[in-house]
Amino acid sequence: MKKSMVLFLSLPMLISFTACSQEGDNISSSAPTPAAAAPQTFEVSDPETSSVDVPDNFVLVKGGNFQMGSPDTEAWRSEDETQHTVTVSDFYISAYELTQAEYESVMGSNPSSFSGGNLPVENISWLDAAAYCNARSESEGRTPVYTIDGQNVSWNRSADGYRLPTEAEWEYACRAGTQTPFNTENSPSADEVNYYGHYPYQIEENYFSQGNLETKPGQYRETTVEVGSFEPNPWGLYDMYGNVSEWVWDYYGPYSTEEQTDPTGPDSGVLRVYRGGGWNDFAKNMRSAYRATLDQEKGSFNIGLRLVLNAAAGAGSVSTAGTQNQTGTGGGKVLIAYFSWGGNTKGVAEEIERQTGADLFEITLVNPYSSDYNTVLEEAQRDQNEQARPKLAGQVENMEQYDTVLLGYPNWWASIPMPIASFLEEYDFSGKTILPFCSHGGGRFGQSLTAITKLAPDAVMGDALDIHYSGGSSLSSDVSAWLETNGIQTN
Repeated sequence: MKKSMVLFLSLPMLISFTACSQEGDNISSSAPTPAAAAPQTFEVSDPETSSVDVPDNFVLVKGGNFQMGSPDTEAWRSEDETQHTVTVSDFYISAYELTQAEYESVMGSNPSSFSGGNLPVENISWLDAAAYCNARSESEGRTPVYTIDGQNVSWNRSADGYRLPTEAEWEYACRAGTQTPFNTENSPSADEVNYYGHYPYQIEENYFSQGNLETKPGQYRETTVEVGSFEPNPWGLYDMYGNVSEWVWDYYGPYSTEEQTDPTGPDSGVLRVYRGGGWNDFAKNMRSAYRATLDQEKGSFNIGLRLVLNAAAGAGSVSTAGTQNQTGTGGGKVLIAYFSWGGNTKGVAEEIERQTGADLFEITLVNPYSSDYNTVLEEAQRDQNEQARPKLAGQVENMEQYDTVLLGYPNWWASIPMPIASFLEEYDFSGKTILPFCSHGGGRFGQSLTAITKLAPDAVMGDALDIHYSGGSSLSSDVSAWLETNGIQTN
């Protein structure tokens, strides 16, 4: 068994088991951009004749209509990508993701996990991003767009300050007139985008027959890179895929199937949307239609922002209310529930049990996955591709007694294994706190946290813990620090 595991970990394509078309020109620029950014229809506007004061490196996106979301035939689409017709108005958008230097010059601090002035700022919450927009607007004599009152934020659509793009604006700009999964002729390679290059689009179905792939596996940099390091999309926008994901205005919620003009998303919610994928994401989670979510108070090492300005003053305001989920009433117990295939997640779960004395529950299947590596690849990949819900072999007795669930799993294909989805759908997690922990082979959480929040939207998501494979000598201290951060009592 030990030899087979060593062979498994040496595979270059490991899966972390152990552990629109518009008419006419649509863009113009407020200032010249690098030569590489200029598509055939790229026009440079004259700043002196512009009625809007626009900084260098902002691109004017001319409004139009497009099909937002993805068709049923798109590989690896999610159910929340219902395709519908949307019209957006003209707007200006930064050609680049916001850098750490830009953020620090306004806010006086830099929360990023990676350090470098020209690297994109990351590890900021949605509320941090909104606050930055206001602060920079004020520093430049613009009218701030947002009024922030705790969890509640309203948007003055007539203000000339900086803001986040709406989800529709972001996708429209990203697609740049395309309706394919990506705005490139083929799926992007690691030479074109900073992402988990070992996993290009549709690699999941082609581990052992890579001759069928349009794009072959490439480099995984495991870090952000300077903004603008790669070629821009057809409308002159850099890093719309990869490097860091980007916060958008909208709360997460189902799309309307009716035609919409300048939609702004739900009026309330807990989760905000971020788009585009980051340095540690698989290509499937960078698709133009893919929607990721996170609590508006939380940040991550792979989420940043891109600024937008109105091309013309809008009308009215949009008010949203942050509806924080309520936690348990206190006095409840803690449950450690985990699914493990190769043993790494089990080891983390047992270390948590040792430090907390909490109840331990292993998530097992009526029909377990094979212990053979090649076979389990096929079985687990089939389940994830079909979004199957394998039947669980046991149940948690009296789940009502638990206020907090520490939920463990291996990062499989940048998401949760389907047994975790079965578990989350089997119980009512309203008001409970979920603290995820995962074992991984380099991709950290991938998009597993998004998957959990979508399946348990009425639960409170605490800080998560990622462990590289079995965790090594630092496992005990890493677990201890995580438990302390989340206020979990230890022995």
